[in-house]
Amino acid sequence: MSTAPISVRPGEVLADLLPASSVARARVRDAVLVVGGAALTGIAAQLVVPVPGSPVAVTGQTFAALLVGTSLGAGRGFLALALYALVGMAGMPWFANGTSGAGGATFGYVLGMLLAATVVGALARRGGDRSVLRTAGTMVIGSAIIYAVGVPYLAASTPLSLTGAVAAGLTPFLIGDALKAALAMGALPTAWRLAKR
Repeated sequence: MSTAPISVRPGEVLADLLPASSVARARVRDAVLVVGGAALTGIAAQLVVPVPGSPVAVTGQTFAALLVGTSLGAGRGFLALALYALVGMAGMPWFANGTSGAGGATFGYVLGMLLAATVVGALARRGGDRSVLRTAGTMVIGSAIIYAVGVPYLAASTPLSLTGAVAAGLTPFLIGDALKAALAMGALPTAWRLAKR
């Protein structure tokens, strides 16, 4: 096994650093990454901390979705989260709290994660995950997209007003999101530094 440093080119994401000696092997690699990204999101969704008075719980799902997007890039990130959403809609109990299906009060967050993974993947291709400050900005944008879709969906699918949906589906999660962003701010730039050695 070689210990030579990996050559990192502009426009690459972490997943691009995994070797593939042919087009066929690159496709297999990408398929495995997409399935793995969907599975990681499903597993992380089972890490649940209920929030009293809210139909939305704190989960590892959003962090996983943003990590998948930044690590895989926009295309593979989109496919991973699309697979996660479609398989969950088809009945796989891997949404938060082991739920499945479309139309629940929190399904808007799943749709938001699909969009967010795509956007943060595009930002990662532009270096949005290579420094602490850029990673912080990327995570903030990704989280904002998730809430921009999830909170109005929550208001539309429950008796909550939009103000009530913000109070129940956004405000209680800001501290947790800051902690998740801090974790990403350490993990992603460190992964790039290690890859360059």
